[in-house]
Amino acid sequence: MTLELQPLFPLALAQAQLRLDPLDLAVMLQEVMALRGTAEGNPHEGCAWTGDINGIWQLHRLPPFAAVCDQLRLHSWRYLEQLGFDTGRLALHIQRAWPVVSAPGQAVGRHHHPNAHLSAILYLNGDGSGRSGCLRLFPPRQVNELVPGLAVGHGGPLRSDDAAAQRWNAPWVDVAPRAGLLVLFPASTDHAVTPNEDPEDLRLSLAFDLVLSAPPAGPQDPAPPEYLAPHPSQWTPLPRHPGQ
Repeated sequence: MTLELQPLFPLALAQAQLRLDPLDLAVMLQEVMALRGTAEGNPHEGCAWTGDINGIWQLHRLPPFAAVCDQLRLHSWRYLEQLGFDTGRLALHIQRAWPVVSAPGQAVGRHHHPNAHLSAILYLNGDGSGRSGCLRLFPPRQVNELVPGLAVGHGGPLRSDDAAAQRWNAPWVDVAPRAGLLVLFPASTDHAVTPNEDPEDLRLSLAFDLVLSAPPAGPQDPAPPEYLAPHPSQWTPLPRHPGQ
């Protein structure tokens, strides 16, 4: 009798290789570097420069990035369709979009995006080798390690070089950047960027926070689903002071 293992509850990582117009790509690269200006990184030593904490969080509203935002729109809806969503009952929004520039030796620490639902990254350069730093995705919980802590190593009995250990107990999965590669994954997923080990090149990417809501509801439409926020156009702001 054969024993079979079934992979349950998979994490949906999407990858699409976009065909970027060389002129558009050159303009985006120049624009990202101009937005970074003279900055060399974030305040935390060794951290890449990220536009979201430096006032650059609306790239999606800048003309040089309009074409890639349209491709993001297309692939984001495809992602939702393949996850089984009824897309006719959804609206999708870019909440934030910002550039990331990683100089040699710089990285981005482990984090996730609790304010968003779907994360997307578009790489503007990279050759697929991972030398300039990889996107590192972490599992929410190591359910197959059986004994807590074994999957991260430290002399544990799991063989890190074994294919079975990599499939069932990988402590993380790395995605190497390539120019034009678009990656999408749930925003609740912990992720990081490994250090840029290319001494002669910067690593440039665009990051997007996307949010799902119900579409605008008319008077005769059913109410939005309980756990899906109504469309932002139907929210009412509560100003701190009257008349604001």
